[in-house]
Amino acid sequence: MIDLWTLVRFLHVIGAIIWVGGLLTITVVVLPPVYAVLAVPERAQLVRNVGLRFASVTWTVFIPLQITTGVLLAYAHGVTWGSLLQPGYGRVLAVKVSLFVAVMGASTVHGFLQRSRRPRFARIASIAALTGSLGIVFLATVLTAGQLD
Repeated sequence: MIDLWTLVRFLHVIGAIIWVGGLLTITVVVLPPVYAVLAVPERAQLVRNVGLRFASVTWTVFIPLQITTGVLLAYAHGVTWGSLLQPGYGRVLAVKVSLFVAVMGASTVHGFLQRSRRPRFARIASIAALTGSLGIVFLATVLTAGQLD
């Protein structure tokens, strides 16, 4: 029988798959042909629209889903504020949450820089967000390995 915590974990993983997978898809699949084929005005409009749509889904679906399911999973695992400072599961979770906050910050900065027409710096923020996102997935893997307790 599948219990509630399995469903919560599933939703947390699906949210991460959609968000990190979306970042990778945009970066590796969508943008290269867009930059190779489209002229600057069309390219700028398409990239802007894709970015706005992805940001909208991120802030209305992904972030609330990840925060809600993440808090529930931490509760189910018995995480307390104090345990976030202790070696093992709590500390790894604290690093993961801190990295999540940093990635959201880098993503926000990326959007601001794109709107400010500073593509070089926006690209740096984008790479930071993508790299940090992969770090979050790695830390999630560490947390589920069962070797930290």
